[in-house]
Amino acid sequence: MNSTTGDELKSWWMPFTHNRYFKDQPRLIASGAGAYYTLVDGRRVFDGLSGLWCSPLGHSHPHVVAAVQRQVATLDFCPSFQMGHPAAFSLARRIARLAGRPDDRVFFVNSGSEAVDTAMKIAVAYHRARGEASRTRIIGRERAYHGVGMGGISVGGIPANRKMFSSLMIPGVDHLPHTWDPARMGYSRGQPDWGAHLADELERLVTLHDASNIAAVIVEPMQGSTGVLVPPRGYLQRLRQICDRHGILLIFDEVITGFGRLGTAFAADYFGVRPDLLTFAKAVNNAVVPLGGVLVAASIHDAFMAGPAHMIEFFHGYTYSGHPLAVAAAHATLDELDGGGLIRRAAALAPVLESAMHDLRGTPLVTDIRNLGLAAAIDVTPVPGQPGLRAIQVFQRCLDDGLLLRFTGETLALAPPFIATDVEIRSAVDTLRRALVATAAQAGQAP
Repeated sequence: MNSTTGDELKSWWMPFTHNRYFKDQPRLIASGAGAYYTLVDGRRVFDGLSGLWCSPLGHSHPHVVAAVQRQVATLDFCPSFQMGHPAAFSLARRIARLAGRPDDRVFFVNSGSEAVDTAMKIAVAYHRARGEASRTRIIGRERAYHGVGMGGISVGGIPANRKMFSSLMIPGVDHLPHTWDPARMGYSRGQPDWGAHLADELERLVTLHDASNIAAVIVEPMQGSTGVLVPPRGYLQRLRQICDRHGILLIFDEVITGFGRLGTAFAADYFGVRPDLLTFAKAVNNAVVPLGGVLVAASIHDAFMAGPAHMIEFFHGYTYSGHPLAVAAAHATLDELDGGGLIRRAAALAPVLESAMHDLRGTPLVTDIRNLGLAAAIDVTPVPGQPGLRAIQVFQRCLDDGLLLRFTGETLALAPPFIATDVEIRSAVDTLRRALVATAAQAGQAP
């Protein structure tokens, strides 16, 4: 569709989008190849956020395209209730082995939101199966994003996602404080040294609610959607210790960090912390067909395997769980990420992104810079009385100059695909620098 006005745009109520602003100034993508998108007006732009944190191989990767084409001509759909297809079982085994947990199980879903709600249900049901039915409370964290299911926004900590739905959110949820303090952590390269003690707030919540009522703690190892908030050194390790002490399950939401974003297969590997459950989606199959899942410790799975063998052990699932096309795309993607060495490439590119982004310190409008692995973000000075507008202005200038990045609130994030080159990453940051300078000059804030 080349038209960008009138009735052709009105029918789609777009997700997480300022619909009126967008439809007045539409930004439409026509195609994608490698690390670049092409807009409908012919402009080629560097995909600086890997789609939406989800396309580490770039776009239209030939190996993935061929795998999906073969699959749709062979088996386009297979019911996952009481039936299955071989590739889904081999993919589950492959993911568990990639995580270094070959005895664990994988429960397939279709998105990160579904993965989070599934993990929460598994956690509560696990304690019930073990005779601890009072363990129903879930502890989330402020500023957390765990998708948009009612469970996810309940344990999540983004006010805008929660404020309209307070009467619908699940009961029995509490929140840890978030871990970002710019006064002590500003301009950190990688993990900040200050802040491990913030995990001790979990002990206060255990005292308040009693451990016998708490099922699980869920955290993003690195908080991506709210601006690349990096955990302090020792923080996640301390959470693990407290959970172990009180018999509480630890859930890592790795929808963004899973499959190489930090230069390791999972953030759990990067930090050396083993969660009881781990949610994933996005990069598992380069986002070609919706797919997500929960990696579940074998001991948790085995607690459900009681009663007659002909009875369903866990009454949960989705029509499209383990969809053949999604699974085919995942196998092809993992061939490249693991077998093709692209996870190692992400690790090698991480210091390039870190160096380039921190060179923005002192650039007009920049108030903070953070990074971890192949992800980085800056905060910018807001437009007085118009929160969020400054980031949109910088975003639009970047797009006009050939760079697509992510904006949310007063934060702009970069998480380039693993196939990007050193030159492309540095060029993307230079584009961001020019956009910041030009935006500041227009606002009369240039130095």
